[in-house]
This record gives sequence, structure tokens and C-alpha cells, in this order.
Amino acid sequence: MNKITISVPSSVANVSCGFDVLGFCLEKPCDEMTVEIKKKQGVDIQIINEKSIPTNPKDNVCGAVAFAMIKKLNFKYGFKIKIIKNIKPGSGIGSSAASAAGTAFAINKLTGNIFSKLDLVKYAMYGEEIASGAKHADNLSPVIFGGFTLVRSLKPLDIIPLPSLKELYVIITHPLIELKTKDARLIIDKKINLEKAIQQWGNLAGFIASLYTKNYELMSKTIEDVIIEPQRLKLIPNYREIVDSVSKYTLGSGISGAGPSIFSICKGEHNSELVLDKIREITDKKSIEYNLILSNINTEGIKIIN
Repeated sequence: MNKITISVPSSVANVSCGFDVLGFCLEKPCDEMTVEIKKKQGVDIQIINEKSIPTNPKDNVCGAVAFAMIKKLNFKYGFKIKIIKNIKPGSGIGSSAASAAGTAFAINKLTGNIFSKLDLVKYAMYGEEIASGAKHADNLSPVIFGGFTLVRSLKPLDIIPLPSLKELYVIITHPLIELKTKDARLIIDKKINLEKAIQQWGNLAGFIASLYTKNYELMSKTIEDVIIEPQRLKLIPNYREIVDSVSKYTLGSGISGAGPSIFSICKGEHNSELVLDKIREITDKKSIEYNLILSNINTEGIKIIN
């Protein structure tokens, strides 16, 4: 096999209570990536429908991942990477992570499938470093493992797959503005109040417990960020109005990744459709254009198309 086409999903990171450690995978939207071995060394990158992404492999997340894997494999050839970009850059639902994870997954399949999923996350982190200025795995892990994941440690890297509950549905409210992860990180105060930190640890532990016990009441108490989101709310248009309007129908809402998208988790399809309608009533009246997405949890992650 010298060519592969894959569907690479979007993802939600942080999930309010788990900054940089918690994430889950969405069924949609997905990028379509085709990766092909070429006889000459180097990496060629083509983005079909997104002009804002650099195609120079030294500046592109795919290039960073590919070069790291080529070096490790001592590979004598190169790769052509073509992406149909359906996950909008700067949307907060893992656009760069999809490109990085998809590259790692595809190269592994084309070169003998010798790397573990944990290895693929390690290589994909080279791409996230290009995108955000820091190696983090909260979006990458659910894309590669599927479902919900916990990044227990970066050094050494340790990823824990978590249970995914079939009754969960997610609404993504995406204001069509771009918010770069690098910029959203710059406003964060790194000094954390101990009382707030203890509250955050409790929420994260409670959320994980709710997945294992299928305790939706507990889950609804834990989707709260008392440290990072309060600092970022000013970056998210109409955040409070949207979240407050649907609170009685959701298990919880928060900023997806670095934003500007908002995620809302619901139990059952009926509640998710109510939330979608409520949010649409608000966003239809705003001067900013919004894209609304209703998705299941994707428990598989990346899928091979051809």
C-alpha cells in the first residue's frame, strides 16, 4: 500500500473541568486526508479548500509530524499530503489536531503499522507545538483513541481511554470568527488560587467517575471551569446568553478548546434537538454568523475510507 484516504474527526478539549488533559471525539465535522508515498524525499502539502493554512511543510503541522516520523523510520522516500479541510481553523474543535493526528495515523499505516496509538500521539504532538506553541495532547488523544480520553501525564506520555456513553449528544455553537490557540493561551494567568485548584480537581474526578458509573446527575455538577474559562469568556461572543438559555436542557456547557466554539452536552437526542432550537433562536438574531453542529460521540476516532 502506498496511498491511503482517511476521515479525521473534530474534537472537544478541556471539557471545562479538564484543561489540557480531558477531551472527546466528535462524529462530525471531519477532514478528509489522502497521504501518498512519493519517490523523492520531502513532504508536499495541498489544502483543497482553506487558504489560511500554510502549505510550506516547515510551517505546517502535517510537515512537523511527517519529518519526525521520517527521521525515526529512517525513511528514504517522502509523502504527498492532501487535505479537504472541513474543520475550520481557529474554531476550537481541533482543526490542527485533526491534521496532525491524521498525518501520524496515515504514515503509520503506509510504513508497516509499527507504532502504537500512544506513539502516534507523541508524533502528532510535534504538530500541535507548531499550531499552539506548546505540546499538548487533549485534542489528539480522542482523535487517535476515540471517545473520551484523559491525558494523565505528558512526561512520560500516558493516555487513559475513558467510557463513552451512548446517550450523550453534543451541540457545537461556532461563531464564524477565528481564535488562535496561541492567542487564547496568552491571556491565561499562570498563578492559580489553591482553593480554585481544589475545586477544579474535584470536578475533573467527578466527571470521570460519572462516565464509569453512568451518573448523569453527577456529570451535570462537574462540567464547570473555575480557573481558565472565567479568563477567556470575553473572547467568546454571546457566551453567557447562549449557555444560560439552554442550561435546563443540558448536562453542561463550556468553551470548546481555546474557543470560540461553545460545546453543550445533552442526555438524549430529544434534549439535544431542544438545545439546538434554543440556540438557533439566539444566533439567528445576531450580526455574527454562526455554524451549529449536532453530533454523537465518536468512539472509533480516525476511519479509513480507502
